[in-house]
Amino acid sequence: MSDDKVSFGFEEVTRDEKSRRVKGVFASVAGKYDLMNDLMSAGVHRVWKSNMIAWLNPQPGEILVDVAGGTGDVARAFRRKADSVASRRNVANDTLTIVADINEAMLVAGIKAGEGDMPRVACDAALLPFEDRYADAITISFGIRNVVEIDKALAEFRRVLKPGGRFACLEFSHMTHALMQDLYDRYSFSVIPKMGELVTGDSASYQYLVESIRRFPTQEVFAEKVKAAGFSNVGWTNYSGGVAALHTGWAV
Repeated sequence: MSDDKVSFGFEEVTRDEKSRRVKGVFASVAGKYDLMNDLMSAGVHRVWKSNMIAWLNPQPGEILVDVAGGTGDVARAFRRKADSVASRRNVANDTLTIVADINEAMLVAGIKAGEGDMPRVACDAALLPFEDRYADAITISFGIRNVVEIDKALAEFRRVLKPGGRFACLEFSHMTHALMQDLYDRYSFSVIPKMGELVTGDSASYQYLVESIRRFPTQEVFAEKVKAAGFSNVGWTNYSGGVAALHTGWAV
């Protein structure tokens, strides 16, 4: 791939073209995005996200920025966990959960779903509108592979985190067994675009999403990118044999 091109699925496109086309993908599927996630993963993505929240260990009064936060399900879960801790301790909970997404259609879909009580910011992951050392936690779920400038975005996450802040990135990844990867690939390419057509009327967007997973770096390579951005204690946990992986790091 040339230095001035990035991947959009199996294509090589300019950075501006990828940004425009990714926006188009999520504008097209925003209204059925959560439903499709449930169908594609048989609901297991909710378990993965629950595990991510458990690792983050939300505390009352913390600030979370959920990047590529879409309809806000991760931010809601973070807030609920902080609420639970505050209730047990009998203290007030002034936790702030901010949903950031480059795609306005995804933010609007969350508001229409009745979750309009969280601040929502339309912005690029590589140019966050927050001051240095602002947040206690930054998350991004199934969104980092759609970011045009991944390395710059990781550096932004590190900049915005307070000392001791936590970074958690949940993303579709690469399976740990070659045979299982082959079966998973066959399922992904043969079933998911057809499912997307049936549910959302858009097979092309889900063809891109399947291809983008295959182009995403391996767990080891992505962990090195997280380290290069300045994070410490970097690691990952594979879920469902590597269908997804939770990448974590600390701003120390």
